[in-house]
Order: sequence, then structure tokens, then C-alpha cells
Amino acid sequence: MNLAVIPARGGSKRIPGKNIRQFAGKPLIAYSILAAQQSQLFDKIIVSTDDEKVAKVATEFGAEVPFMRPEDLSDDFTGTRPVTNHAIEFFQQQGQMPEFTCCIYATAPFLQAQYLLQGLNALKSKPAKAFAFSVTSFAFPIQRALELNENGPAPMFEQHIYQRSQDLTEAYHDAGQFYWGRSADYLSSKKIFSSDSEAVILPRHLVQDIDTLEDWHRAELMFNAYMREQDVT
Repeated sequence: MNLAVIPARGGSKRIPGKNIRQFAGKPLIAYSILAAQQSQLFDKIIVSTDDEKVAKVATEFGAEVPFMRPEDLSDDFTGTRPVTNHAIEFFQQQGQMPEFTCCIYATAPFLQAQYLLQGLNALKSKPAKAFAFSVTSFAFPIQRALELNENGPAPMFEQHIYQRSQDLTEAYHDAGQFYWGRSADYLSSKKIFSSDSEAVILPRHLVQDIDTLEDWHRAELMFNAYMREQDVT
């Protein structure tokens, strides 16, 4: 069995109701549910939430909410891995231990089924790997980063600041969309951000973190522009 777990807590301080707020015509969480459905990779697509409104929207779009998330996993400090592990253990106790589990963020409107497939195939083709997750490249060389302090801007990497950009190593960051894992490895002490993982590289125009209202506005502009381009092609 393959399991998709979409963590979607009810509380959000910077963007109230973020997970079910309307984004380009749909509740934000709907895009993650629909991408998981379109991939046809999952036997179960569940939403882990502590909020009845989120649960209602999730089921309206075809996800399951087999339990309400316990209070100790619903605060501002709980990461997504304990939430994912809780879901895996729930099914394990039901005698339905999934082979592969994918944690999908509820705030990923650019998520596409083809990249979910790439992630699963990466794991299946390399049995020694425990996880596969989405990354994208930084738009500007991180070696030229500046720190702003009381004395003004200062290079963070002095040794690289005057090197040609083409001579600098390209750097990547977590794209914040999905995290495939062998379920047994999710429950282990193996780390996701390590050599135990494979990276699925996404184009930058399909990645936008959504933590603030400014992020939200930028994401909608990007999404609408992308959809217009898809209509043309």
C-alpha cells in the first residue's frame, strides 16, 4: 500500500485559515489532494488535521480523514515528520502498514503528478535510499550572500565574493512540496536531509513558499501566469 499524508493544521497565525483559504478559485489544500489523485500512485490519500473545517473541505475534494490529529501533535512547534509517523502508525495498528508513504504539504499549489512519480521511481530504483524529496535551485549564487549588520553589508563568504558566477557551485534548497519515504524508514532514526535521500529537481517557476501574505500574493501571480501559459500551449 502507498499512503499520502497531507498535514493541515487548523491554526495559522500569519495567514489565518491558510490551508482552506481560496487560492485561484479553490481552497489551497485542494491542489495537493488533486495532484495526489491525478498521480494514481496512492491507495489512500489522507489529511491529518485537528480542525473540523479543514476536515470538511478535505473530504469534499476526495481525501480521507480517518482520525482527528491529537492535541500534542497540533501545536506551533510540531514538525511534519511526527505527524506523518503518527499516520503511518495508525494504519500499522489497523494491519495496513504502507510500503511507501509520501508527506505532501497542503501549501503546494504547484505540485504536479509527474514529480510525485519521479520521487517514487527514484526510491524504487535505489533500494539503499530511504527518502526522496523535491528541491529547486537558488536563483542567485549563495556564495555571494551578504550579511547586514550595524557596520553595513558584509560578505558572508569572503573567499567567493569576487569569483565569476559560472565558477561557483550551484546550490539547491528544499522545495517544500513532497517527501517520499519507505514507511519503515520514516519510523526509524534516518534523516531526510542526508545522503539517505534522493533529490527530485523542480523548475523554479513551480516553487513558491507560502508563509506570509506577500508570499501568497506572489504565488497567485505565478500560478495565474503559469495557467495562462498552459492554456496557450
